[in-house]
Amino acid sequence: MKDVKAAEGSVNIASSLSDMAIQQPDSLAIAAPPRRGASPDTYLRWTYRELNEASDQVARGLPQYGIQKGTRTVVMVKPSLELFALTFGLFKLGAIPILIDPGIGLRNLGLCLEEAEPEAFIGISKAHVARKLLGWGRKTIRSLVTVGPRLFWGGATLQQVMSAGAASSEKEISPTRSEDVAAILFTSGSTGVPKGVVYQHGNFVSQVEAIRNLYDIRPGEVDLPTFPLFGLFDPALGMTTVIPDMDPTRPARVDPRRILPAMKAFGVTNMFGSPALLNTLGRYGEKKGVRIPGVKRVISAGAPVPIPVMERLLKLLDEDSCIVTPYGATESLPVTSIGSEEIFGETDLQAQTLAGAGVCVGRPLPGVNISIVPISDKPEKEIQGLPPGEIGEVVVQSLMTTKSYFNRPGSTAESKIPMEGGGVAHRMGDLGFLDEKGRLWFCGRKSQRVITSSETLFTVPCELVFNGHPSVFRSALVGVEKGGEVLPVICIELEPGKNVSTEELCDRALSQPHTAGIDTFLIHPGFPVDIRHNAKIRREELRLWAEERLR
Repeated sequence: MKDVKAAEGSVNIASSLSDMAIQQPDSLAIAAPPRRGASPDTYLRWTYRELNEASDQVARGLPQYGIQKGTRTVVMVKPSLELFALTFGLFKLGAIPILIDPGIGLRNLGLCLEEAEPEAFIGISKAHVARKLLGWGRKTIRSLVTVGPRLFWGGATLQQVMSAGAASSEKEISPTRSEDVAAILFTSGSTGVPKGVVYQHGNFVSQVEAIRNLYDIRPGEVDLPTFPLFGLFDPALGMTTVIPDMDPTRPARVDPRRILPAMKAFGVTNMFGSPALLNTLGRYGEKKGVRIPGVKRVISAGAPVPIPVMERLLKLLDEDSCIVTPYGATESLPVTSIGSEEIFGETDLQAQTLAGAGVCVGRPLPGVNISIVPISDKPEKEIQGLPPGEIGEVVVQSLMTTKSYFNRPGSTAESKIPMEGGGVAHRMGDLGFLDEKGRLWFCGRKSQRVITSSETLFTVPCELVFNGHPSVFRSALVGVEKGGEVLPVICIELEPGKNVSTEELCDRALSQPHTAGIDTFLIHPGFPVDIRHNAKIRREELRLWAEERLR
């Protein structure tokens, strides 16, 4: 098949896979467990040549079953060899994969699919059964492909698609440009309804280059991506992907006994995991005396990594290993990054964090422009930056910044600020400030700030004051309406087997000026969290719970 770069001016994220298949055809591209609990020596494997050829077959075969360039195509396939072949095959074809977290619930899944107006549906048998029973995409879907057994719903199987592609004499892939839509990725909906983020091929290509340069990732490294979407970057980076034996929708419940043997067997050098997963892994390693040698870096995103979680995990790694935490969002990623070396190397940075300044998430990447603008819930037409040290909303502009949401003109208008030259800046919905060194400090979500009659409180700076208590696993600030006023309340989730008194928490509150007015505390058995990373606290749900408790 002709290289996707061949057409002059063509830009396609899948071209990196084609390049790697030429540079390292026999290197291992993907290894996947055939079933839950399988030993590493039974993992299914594809080389770069095999992955590239499989995705070529998908790209050639899909048009014979109604999926063409520009066809919006839902992909509901578990992390597997097939998922990688399908995703890169769709990219090569110029079709538009629609990727939605399966853990968002059936109702939200239905709403997302209705909004995305898919024209094709590729899924495992279970996904097709749900589609038929719940009527997903009934009005728009015209083409069906099943990964696994096909029952009563018709369409083609993936094997039929690949067989047709293998027999095809087609030699070219539809050329795509930088501004062509590459995919629609839905947000997790952790602070609202999930929205479909429109990714262009140029966004993806810029992300790959940014990640490669930021972390000095080189071909031949081995990655364990516990968040499936991050794993899709691996082939473009020349990394071997070891698909972890876990439920990706429940990272906090990962069983370390199922991923550690694979990390050792395949020589994992890079790992991507949410703070919740790292917490589980670190506690297990600490309890069992386990070490994880050979891992050069652990990349964590989705929420700030608590210092105790980072300290615990670093003890399991080699001395020269690091934990890095990029900051960003589905709409723009990465934006900034900071590593454990800087976090633990600057005592002043740690002191500010523990005192409740916020969480330092590092400096902007090259080519990323960050502004802090006054807090507003209205659409903005221009950027009016605030001086260092002043908290406002984080606004980002870069080649990785997406320009719109699919079928959401209102949300696009609220979140995007037009820039000169046709680009856009994205309002992150996060609050923070820039320090004198140009580093960004994260202070929480704009929608979760608590406005009382006398002040505005920001979640993260308040919560850090209480998170420093040895008996507190995490805390959450919410605002409860009571007697016509908004009462600031701190919800506490304790460490297992620990306890804390109200007097101790009040002393903590009085230790810092921004928490001195908080005197109401509630112990919660276990915070509700987002489904994607199991790390973002769903404070909206906690607020309703607190209102019930304080009636």
